[in-house]
Amino acid sequence: MATDDRARAREILDLQEGRGPVPVLSASAAQDLLADARRICVVGASSDRSRPSHGVMRYLQHHGYECVPVNPRERDVLGVRSFATIEEAVLESGPFDVIDVFRRPEYTPAIARSAVATNAGVLWLQLGVVNWEAARISQEGGVPVVMDLCTAIEHRRLREARRLSR
Repeated sequence: MATDDRARAREILDLQEGRGPVPVLSASAAQDLLADARRICVVGASSDRSRPSHGVMRYLQHHGYECVPVNPRERDVLGVRSFATIEEAVLESGPFDVIDVFRRPEYTPAIARSAVATNAGVLWLQLGVVNWEAARISQEGGVPVVMDLCTAIEHRRLREARRLSR
């Protein structure tokens, strides 16, 4: 196993065992935020149907969320104009309840700074994405953070528990 892979595995284990340097939201607290959310910024959204971001964005749209893609390499995703940055998306379309991140961990500190700068409701790093620096930036800026959870899976759990009608 490469050194980077070991470090990533250690970060995920620390998160799962509650040993991180900053607090992150539990799955239950993340579900509560998702239940109240309406607008989701999907960072790293892709028009490629094989990409997880495409499937998750389609799922969330199907369940009534307004999803806005952020990816400088895309013109539109699932019929929605894609923006180059979170800041540009907020200027054009308004603030977001959730910043849902489909990017590698090393890119997340800059995304956390954007979430703080735009007063996002929560910074949500997808499954397998853990970065304690991003979590610290987000927390210190007053934006709660979720790591290593999938918005679609947590939404499905909410529906199964009958805590959400959509």
